[in-house]
Amino acid sequence: MLEGKNVLLGVCGSIAAYKSAALVRLLVKAGADVQVVMTPDSTNFITPLTLSTLSKNPVYHEYFKPETGEWNNHVELGLWADIMLIAPASANTMAKMASGLVDNLLTAVYLSAKCPVYFAPAMDLDMWKHDATQDNINQLKSFGNILIPPGNGELASGLHGEGRMAEPEEIVAFLQADIKKGLPLVNKKVLVTAGPTHEAIDPVRFISNHSSGKMGFALADELASLGADVILIAGPTVQLSKYKSIRRIDVLSAADMLDACLAHFETSDACIMCAAVADYTPTIVANKKIKKNESYFNIELKKTTDILKTLGTQKRSGQVLVGFALETNNEEDNAIEKLRKKNLDLIVLNSLNDAGAGFKNDTNKVTLIDNALNKTVFELKSKTEVARDICVKVIDLINK
Repeated sequence: MLEGKNVLLGVCGSIAAYKSAALVRLLVKAGADVQVVMTPDSTNFITPLTLSTLSKNPVYHEYFKPETGEWNNHVELGLWADIMLIAPASANTMAKMASGLVDNLLTAVYLSAKCPVYFAPAMDLDMWKHDATQDNINQLKSFGNILIPPGNGELASGLHGEGRMAEPEEIVAFLQADIKKGLPLVNKKVLVTAGPTHEAIDPVRFISNHSSGKMGFALADELASLGADVILIAGPTVQLSKYKSIRRIDVLSAADMLDACLAHFETSDACIMCAAVADYTPTIVANKKIKKNESYFNIELKKTTDILKTLGTQKRSGQVLVGFALETNNEEDNAIEKLRKKNLDLIVLNSLNDAGAGFKNDTNKVTLIDNALNKTVFELKSKTEVARDICVKVIDLINK
């Protein structure tokens, strides 16, 4: 759930600041881009160099760099973040946050942040229990800030009780669980196919098409960002997924893709067949390289199994099946015929007649047609934006 997220970590002056190193490491390991902002006092507990090395980003703790006079823009930092996490959050900083007092870069960034703000308090037992601290926490919660409760254990003073900052592993788990709650495709399994297939002629030659896999990979990334458990079946392509959570299965031929789809379709809530699967494959595959002898050379081809039609016959009630139609003529009629013949819930139509659409481009222009023949026409967009539009419709179909 943290993959690809911009996480702004605020570190306050507390002995618990030593845990910030482990916290940064865990956030980076989870796939987040981490930027650290420290209060001046926190640098007495852990060095900016340590956190900069672990985060692979500069660490900010002053309004400007004295040696150059360059301003550390708190507004830009606040806008950059998808999540702001203040851990450890000291009693002093929480009081400033609650009252709107801005006397350091961290509190300035806090007031500029437009994203969800999480705070993990760290302090001694009596400070934690004090009415002023509890009032400040309630005030922060009323602002919509999210408390990560402290643990119970040995404190720096030697006392035992509440006030100990949650462990880094607990904080990361809390963030992941909280983010996951608000995503529309949590606990939904979505199968996506992408790229071309290669149909072997001999050990060195094959029949294929110009599909790059860009559209299918964009869809897989968007679905993962929405909380889905994504299985991506990919033909030969150089594309890479943005999210480590995506389970990628590499295949070569149409037959390989069919087998992989059948292995996972039954347990999927939705399936988006974006791959450009070969319609024909050689009847005989030579086991040695075919030598160039004759002026003419014929290859006998046979039809491959229609994967989309096969899945359409197996589709259960409530399962969503999406196909693609790349057309050059009678585009809409052909797409609707495919939608009906293959028992689809949605078809994504694109035309090679539209400039900027089709294979290899970073853009696409699509029309979505559902099984009630409701039609939505979109302008030319990046494939990332097209993936978002398709996923909005898929979510509607899943929730019907």
